[in-house]
Amino acid sequence: MATIRKLRGRWQAMVRRRGVPPRAKSFDKRSDAERWARELEAEVDRSGWIADTRLAERVSLGELLARYSREITPTKRSAATEQHRLNGMIRRDICHRTIAKLTSSDLARYRDERLVQVSPATVVRELNTISHALDIAQREWGYWLPRNPAKQVRRPNLPNGRKRRLEAGEEQLLLDACDRGRTSLLRPLIILALQTGMRRGELLGLQWQHVDLQRRVAHIPLTKNGDPRDIPLSQLATTTLQTLAANPSRHRERVFPMTGNAVRLAFEHLRDRARIKDLRFHDLRHEAISRLFEKGLNIAEVSAISGHKELRMLARYTHLRAVDLVQRLG
Repeated sequence: MATIRKLRGRWQAMVRRRGVPPRAKSFDKRSDAERWARELEAEVDRSGWIADTRLAERVSLGELLARYSREITPTKRSAATEQHRLNGMIRRDICHRTIAKLTSSDLARYRDERLVQVSPATVVRELNTISHALDIAQREWGYWLPRNPAKQVRRPNLPNGRKRRLEAGEEQLLLDACDRGRTSLLRPLIILALQTGMRRGELLGLQWQHVDLQRRVAHIPLTKNGDPRDIPLSQLATTTLQTLAANPSRHRERVFPMTGNAVRLAFEHLRDRARIKDLRFHDLRHEAISRLFEKGLNIAEVSAISGHKELRMLARYTHLRAVDLVQRLG
């Protein structure tokens, strides 16, 4: 049975159980002390022990996310992106809330406020980051929470994946615009993207030591999903790489010594010069994978090239044109 007493002008509740240290907490109102004691006793009845919530009552969500950014984020391949996301999240009002008092209602309000400012995909990533940080706090850092409130919050619906494919003549418009531009590597980069279906990061990280022009295979030691893979090279892709390799001024290590931001800006200028609307560099991966299916490759063959492990994810990148399938139907 809990003990409620007045001590130095405040109401103190104390809960004792054999075998564990007693828990005590002071409140301004007797009703608050009684409610805290009832909740703690109910938890004892469920679990058989007194949970020590003192650590969780002292640390704010912002402090927890800051520790997460120091200790967990650097171990991830997407560390730079997540670090940028966390820096913004820590400045939000919700991060002043202690994790012991953080509720699913708080996070639902945060979700709704953020949806006015950013895309649903960004909100989902932020909620997932908070959820993982709370999981780590419970499992590894000694913070006791009755539950993870982030797991109880409904995630916003994500829009359907992009279905943008190159229209008739757009590929040639892009290549012609490359010839008028100042970035000499952009043309071979686009050709390789359309021929291999490689991601932008994979293309920019490709090293000459991993390109076998005789066997016509490019090896990627580390991909987005963490597994290495070998990519077969078409004749056009092989010829393009041979031309780059023959250039005496080529970089000694990477095939494309460019940054992701430089490619993004160059592609935006290229798209404007070619007068093509609503086209992103990543759409070239959509186009390449769809073309592989149109050439008659099966799902296993395409997934081996693209690196997708799930058919559901592969389907998001694949948009076949009905008109291109007519001849195969007979």
